[in-house]
Amino acid sequence: MPRPGGPAGAAAPAARPPDLVLRSRRVVTPGGVRAACVAVTGGRIDAVLPHDTPPPPGTRFVDYGDAAVLPGLVDTHVHINDPGRTAWEGFATATRAAAAGGVTTVVDMPLNSVPPTTTPAHLDVKRRAARARVHTDVGFWGGAVPDNTAELRALHDAGVFGFKCFLSPSGVEEFPELSPDDLARVMAETAAFGGLLIVHAEDPARLAEAPAPDGSRRYADFLASRPDAAEYDAIARLVELAAGLGARVHVLHLSSARALPLLAAARASGVRVTAETCPHFLTLTAEEVPDGATEFKCCPPIRDAANQDALWAGLADGTIDCVVSDHSPCTADLKVPDFGAAWGGIASLQLGLPAVWTAARARGHGLADVARWMAAAPAALAGLDGRKGAIAPGHDADFAVLEPDERFTVDPAALHHRNPVTAYAGLTLSGVVAATWLRGRLVAERGRVTGPVGDLIGRTTR
Repeated sequence: MPRPGGPAGAAAPAARPPDLVLRSRRVVTPGGVRAACVAVTGGRIDAVLPHDTPPPPGTRFVDYGDAAVLPGLVDTHVHINDPGRTAWEGFATATRAAAAGGVTTVVDMPLNSVPPTTTPAHLDVKRRAARARVHTDVGFWGGAVPDNTAELRALHDAGVFGFKCFLSPSGVEEFPELSPDDLARVMAETAAFGGLLIVHAEDPARLAEAPAPDGSRRYADFLASRPDAAEYDAIARLVELAAGLGARVHVLHLSSARALPLLAAARASGVRVTAETCPHFLTLTAEEVPDGATEFKCCPPIRDAANQDALWAGLADGTIDCVVSDHSPCTADLKVPDFGAAWGGIASLQLGLPAVWTAARARGHGLADVARWMAAAPAALAGLDGRKGAIAPGHDADFAVLEPDERFTVDPAALHHRNPVTAYAGLTLSGVVAATWLRGRLVAERGRVTGPVGDLIGRTTR
């Protein structure tokens, strides 16, 4: 009888041995943390094998001992600002910081660059600026502004992962906010072709009613200028529209826990809404921000400790899906000590994993939780689940190797992002990123990053 797979009497072809095997007593898989070997061939995971599986002769083998091997993080909220504002950041510097911090996939926001990513032609400009300069895989969000609704389907077809919009002023004139009528029109369009709308949700009327912090060095004055009600009212409008149109929407950088019951109720009723929060909202509190310390300024703002506790509860119960950086850097001169005049944005791309791990373990969460919030869920948001965000067969061989008990003190000058300004300066964090692997290639080791080997990825690419 002929043998399956070949002519009569022929032996079945030998399976190709893996290119790489990583071993650890703490491999973070979708099924939990386990002692395992991870076999990699051609940049993808072949198998997750028992810990005592011997590597085949000639296979590259790395034994990480007790260090934790997590899936490479997926950060879907990064402002790279390139081209146009590359003095603030750039593709080379941002992705070096990402790789050093265990992030293997970055999705770039459509604003703060010039031009913004609001047309297919502008997307091509972005891709040309990024090509051959990225240390991680990089994808792109499109932008939704009042005058580009007719461009959204073409951007979707060109591979953007979805569309960012603002409901209040963005801070840059080339990316205006959507009015209520604009929002309804844009959401109807994205719903028509199955797109995702991601939203900076602060209500402009509530912001206009609040006292302005102009000229103030006091963080309390800035916090009062961005009240909880601004987030709540904007999210309420968003979920009402999404329910009526059957649209898929995502709430960006949720800072106010007041909106959590609203989000939970909307999801329970079938509204297709997800939400993210950020490391700074989970690890920093309003009570600790010194006067004049505008490195802590972001919109929406860092709120008080009780609010932070409620955000952690929202993560634990699944109301908040993912944790992403909202890395939004600027030059140091824009962080003047006036909370009204300073640029709002926190630089944190390299520090998200240790910052979140430090706080998560103190609250009783484990490495599997962190991997779900910072890898699996952001990958799913962008439609990259099945390729990114998990240590499982068929996925890209992207890994973040973490020494979870090792501590370090944040030195801004040692970070890879372009400008040495961060709200985490001087903090001692647990969790040193010992290595980062991208599609089976070692791209960073204890802060030292190799040459750029990342790819540009899109919604339509494998």
